[in-house]
Amino acid sequence: MLSGVDGGRAHSARGRGYRGEVADEQWAGVGPAGGTQTANGRVVSSYPGEKFGLPESGPRSVPGMGRRFGALFVDWILCAFIASALLHSQYWALAIFAAETYILTVLTGTTIGKRLFGLRVARLDGRPVGAGWGLVRTLLLLAVVPPLVYDRDRRGLHDKAANTIVVRM
Repeated sequence: MLSGVDGGRAHSARGRGYRGEVADEQWAGVGPAGGTQTANGRVVSSYPGEKFGLPESGPRSVPGMGRRFGALFVDWILCAFIASALLHSQYWALAIFAAETYILTVLTGTTIGKRLFGLRVARLDGRPVGAGWGLVRTLLLLAVVPPLVYDRDRRGLHDKAANTIVVRM
């Protein structure tokens, strides 16, 4: 817990938090990817996607989780509607969702919900997602927990496994 910043040095609040003292960190400047580098050599990004060379805002920037959940909601509702209308059963919604996510992500890098929210899935190396990585990403997405565990760059475990990141279009 930071109690103050003095001359570029951040001081921790002593006696509070984790069973004792937390060491002070001194900021050593800008890291190699543009983030802030601490005295112990760890680089902390200023914003999500910075370490991948993505912009802070606008096209190709990392969107907030609200947009991602909104896109997921639209995709799920659409698949549930298709399952009800065509197959007269909600039980097929998950299979239709899996097919929609896999096929559209592999072919276009986006789903219908992502397209409406201005998002797309991109590989970190710039290549298309591809059939193999698209399958890995979709299967982990269906497992529910991997997308809920994400890092500072808002990449879920399913994105990390497939070497992808969701960006704005």
